[in-house]
Amino acid sequence: MLDLVVKAIAYSSCIGIGAVAIALIYSATRTFNFAHASLVSWGMYVVFAGVYLLGYMPYYYIPIAILVGAALGLVIYGGVNRWLLKAKASEVNLMMSTLGADLILFGFLNIYSDYLIQVYKIPAKYFVLEVRDIMIGAGDISIRLIGIVAPFVLVAIVIALHIFLTKTKIGIAMRASIENPELASISGVNRDLVYALAWIIGGGLAALSGGLLSLVVAGYTAAGMTMIVTFFAGAIVGGLFSVFGSLLGGLLVGLSEFLGIALLASIVGGWVYAYRPAVPLAALAITLLLKPEGLAGFFIKVRE
Repeated sequence: MLDLVVKAIAYSSCIGIGAVAIALIYSATRTFNFAHASLVSWGMYVVFAGVYLLGYMPYYYIPIAILVGAALGLVIYGGVNRWLLKAKASEVNLMMSTLGADLILFGFLNIYSDYLIQVYKIPAKYFVLEVRDIMIGAGDISIRLIGIVAPFVLVAIVIALHIFLTKTKIGIAMRASIENPELASISGVNRDLVYALAWIIGGGLAALSGGLLSLVVAGYTAAGMTMIVTFFAGAIVGGLFSVFGSLLGGLLVGLSEFLGIALLASIVGGWVYAYRPAVPLAALAITLLLKPEGLAGFFIKVRE
């Protein structure tokens, strides 16, 4: 039971981090980033390749995963999103362009996994890094380190984003561009720089989420695609226009999916695990029907 709770906390923390990435890019550029799926998978594979090829703990390769994700985010923005934004493309066109980028990244990821299999003879199609994690504890009680690292990273991201968005010039410029793009542009804010930065941070956070998830769930090239609904559900439940609301939404959706289905399985049987993807779908549908602005809208009303 303890191991289940720890994994649920780690999993939901990773979903929260990924949901922040989606909300940040959407609130800054009005783009639903479907390439988020492959960015998560790339984060998983960076950690996997590092562990199998170089050794050491998986955590050593998390910073590299962040850099790879940030670089890919910048490539997507510079190669696709930037030009569509300049052409004032609709949100549908912006969204579909990221789906194309996702398929390209997914194709290259499959090429990379085949390369690892053919050249290095490692199981790159399906891997479980959870067994490489460190067990910590005292006496008869021990937990996996990811159960502490993931929520710690989540809290660190909250603090870092708060400082960045409220205390730095570029962060304040980003908030201004999100809240009123036209007025920010008139005031001298370089929106192109702000958009690029949003994609860099969003790509880095997506890969960070994937890198941490590699220690919680099994990794494979389509892992990000399998979990994309959960990430989007977290962002929408929390509020697409609120970075911190999406983080809370990701936590709630992740916990509901992981613990909720386990509790239901203990009552009706293990067959219910096949319907686990229905939990984030239900959360997404209920939010869109009853509270489209998400949890962030509720907190704004309370504050007012």
